[in-house]
Amino acid sequence: MLNPSIPAQPSPWSASSTSIDGVHVVTLSGELDDTARERAAKVLTPPTGNAPLRTVADLSGVTFMDSSGINALITAHRAAATDGWIRLACAQTPVLRVLKLVGLDTVIACYPTVDQALKH
Repeated sequence: MLNPSIPAQPSPWSASSTSIDGVHVVTLSGELDDTARERAAKVLTPPTGNAPLRTVADLSGVTFMDSSGINALITAHRAAATDGWIRLACAQTPVLRVLKLVGLDTVIACYPTVDQALKH
């Protein structure tokens, strides 16, 4: 049982990003849940100016994803839908299972490696 006088600890989560040939590559690590949803959505949808939004999300370090993580990915997909795209790469088996369960793998392309996501 949780002690209500002790505040819940935020889930461990981090993100880093780089650009490879004009593609925004975001590496996410930790638990992609409600405590990380807003930050994840922001890092996945950076301001682009006039360039199309093209993003590869490296999920190799994501150990857990709930509906909040799914919503962050959908937000990024919608932001890129006009003239860009988002692709997912390196999802661990439990995360890939969630993506397939909700059908997100049919909306956002999933690749086994970042290199494959960049080439397609």
